[in-house]
Parts: sequence; structure tokens; C-alpha cells
Amino acid sequence: MKKILNSKYIINIMYLPVVCLFLMFIVYPLIKGVSISLTNWNGYSEKFAFIGTENYKKMFSDRNFSLIIKNTLIYGIGSTVLQNVFGLIYAVLLDNKSRVVGFARAAIYLPIMVAPLIMGYIWYFMFEPVGGAVNDILTLLNMETVDLLTKGTTTVWLITFINSYQYVGFAMMVYLAGLQTIPEDYQEAAKIDGATSTQSFFLVKMPLLIPSITVNMVTNLIGSLKLFDIIIAMTNGGPGYATQSLSTMMYQLYFAKQDAGYAAAMGLFMFLTIAALSIVTLLWLRRKEVEV
Repeated sequence: MKKILNSKYIINIMYLPVVCLFLMFIVYPLIKGVSISLTNWNGYSEKFAFIGTENYKKMFSDRNFSLIIKNTLIYGIGSTVLQNVFGLIYAVLLDNKSRVVGFARAAIYLPIMVAPLIMGYIWYFMFEPVGGAVNDILTLLNMETVDLLTKGTTTVWLITFINSYQYVGFAMMVYLAGLQTIPEDYQEAAKIDGATSTQSFFLVKMPLLIPSITVNMVTNLIGSLKLFDIIIAMTNGGPGYATQSLSTMMYQLYFAKQDAGYAAAMGLFMFLTIAALSIVTLLWLRRKEVEV
């Protein structure tokens, strides 16, 4: 009995480092952020005043805030849909063990290894209005040049596509892992019952892929809703507020406008938005999971 108690005591003691790290890097910064959002601190001065909910009133009355929310949702939901659709298509097409397939998998996954900021600059130099690779090609073909980096909503969708292109390999690998855990007996039984390959996929494989879909949807949604690096590299949130997300706006409020209190309020709103959407998505998909 003493040995059991001692072992449980030791296990509980081993939780302490994790709990301390969680309190230090998650709970404390969150509480500190909430307190800063209730002040007019500029991010540098030792002097600041408590102003209550003024930063939140300012945020919701800002005429550009609705555009920033719209852009953030396009980045988040748009990227999640594109990554999951194309990730699943790639996984289905590459679900075998030939050398060519192995090369294709590596090629699709490779962009993840590039830093997002570098990826953004690569695409920026491709679409740059003057001297960009795309416009140079169009000039050689005697075609009219284009400026896709100042087109508002078009630019937002371009950034969404680039973010999806970079991370679709992650979704593909998760779906591949899910497909390879499905017993072949299920597919053979479906064929015996007269199911076509399309019916077999949607009626047998898709229900068993729900856990993989859950992982991809939630991780993609969280990552895309806080998209930052690619936006900064390609447009810096411009022109004006046309491509701003909550992340980039929070960055500019803190460093460019020296309004840390307002930035903290926007950061808390972003945290609650991402948490709410992620939890709702997770709970909805969990209900649909099927035991293999």
C-alpha cells in the first residue's frame, strides 16, 4: 500500500514542472494581457493610467474593425477549407508506396520547411508590380501587367492561397496516416456488397477519417486565424487596412502606434475568437467520429 501511495505521490510531483510552465507562459501572460488592455500604456513608459473598457469601446467603434475581422475569417476559414480539400485529394492520389509517389509526397510537404516570412517574400518577388517575375513574363508575352498586391479582397485571397499552399502538406500527411489505418477488410466487404470505388470512399473511408479531419480542421483553423508572417512580407497589411488581420493590426498598434493597451484588447479578442471557433469545430467533429 505504501509503495502504491509513494508511486502516486511521485507521479503527482512530476506534474509540477508542466504546471509551472503552463502558469508561467500561458496563465500569467493572459492575466497580464487583460490588465494591460484596461490601461493606456504605450508599451515603453513606466507611467500609465487605468481607463477601464475604453480600449474595447474604441475597438468595436473603429470603422476598419469589421474589415479586419472579415479578412481574418477569410484567412482562417478559407485556408482551412483549401488545405483540407487539397490535402485529402493528395492523400487519396498518393496512397501507395511507389518511388514516384514518395517523391511527390516530399515535394508537397517541402514548403512547410520554409519559414513563413521567407515564403511570403518569395511570393512577393513573384507578384511585385515592378520587376516581379509574373509581370516580367507577361511583358515578354506582350500582355498587360497586373498588380495583385493592391487589389483588396483579391490580395486577401491570394495570401490565403499561399498560406494553404505552404501547409497543405501537413494535412496530406495526416490524411495519409488515417487512410493507412483503415483495414482492407472494410473495403473488400464494400466491394462484395456491390459498392463502387466512389461509394466505398464516401461510405467507408470518409466516416473512418473523421478523427483525421478533426485534427486537420482544428490545427489548420488555429494556425490560419492568427496568420501573420506572410501578410507582413507581402503587403504589410496594406494598402491601408485592405489586407490587415487581427495579428498584423495588433503588431502595428503596439510597435508603430505605441498603443499597447489597445493592442492587448485586440489580442484578447483574437484569443477568444480563435478559442470559440476552435472549440465549436472540435465538439462538432467529435460527435461525428466513428470508432474503427
